[in-house]
Amino acid sequence: MSTSQRRLVLASASLAGLLALSACATGPGGSPAPTSTTVSSDQLLETAQPGLPNGRVIATGTVMDVDGDVQLCLGAVAESYPPQCTGIPLDDWTWDGVDGSETSGDVTWGTYAVYGTYDGERYLNTDPPIMLALYDPIRPEDPTDGVDGTTAEAELTTIQDDIAARLGQDALSIWTDRGYVWLQVVWDDGTIQDAADAEFGDGVVVVTSALREID
Repeated sequence: MSTSQRRLVLASASLAGLLALSACATGPGGSPAPTSTTVSSDQLLETAQPGLPNGRVIATGTVMDVDGDVQLCLGAVAESYPPQCTGIPLDDWTWDGVDGSETSGDVTWGTYAVYGTYDGERYLNTDPPIMLALYDPIRPEDPTDGVDGTTAEAELTTIQDDIAARLGQDALSIWTDRGYVWLQVVWDDGTIQDAADAEFGDGVVVVTSALREID
């Protein structure tokens, strides 16, 4: 066999090998090969549907009453005057006998610990609120048991940005600290945490609830 013929055979073999590797990587139909973090569309973080709390819950935030439309804001509050925020509709709220409020025009607001029940859309006030300045909450347990995460900061930032873009206002707050992405939502019974673990792996995203069960 001549030198040119040997080169042609080697080139053909190399091309066949590359095509075989490409077929393995893409899988049938040319779609990307599944990975360990591939989840179905109904298991994505933004489609996770937690069950509802069984009894009363408590939440701390800003009660915002705009001309009788009352909301409990658990996330960010704009530092305007009067302040502005978007929260959960708050039913059976009264300012009678409640200290610590401020009024400007048709807006009345204050920061409180509010007891109530939550149906997934609305919050029903059930007990007299406590001014946040006087509220002494029980320190929540650390879901990481004090162990720092091991994910690189650059990857955490990418995940944080991805979650923030996908959840929008459903993410009350999101930040990185101690090797984790910390995500606070209105309520989670573990369903959103499971979805985060399925997408990003265990020990990467820590999901916390603004509402805490007390009954």
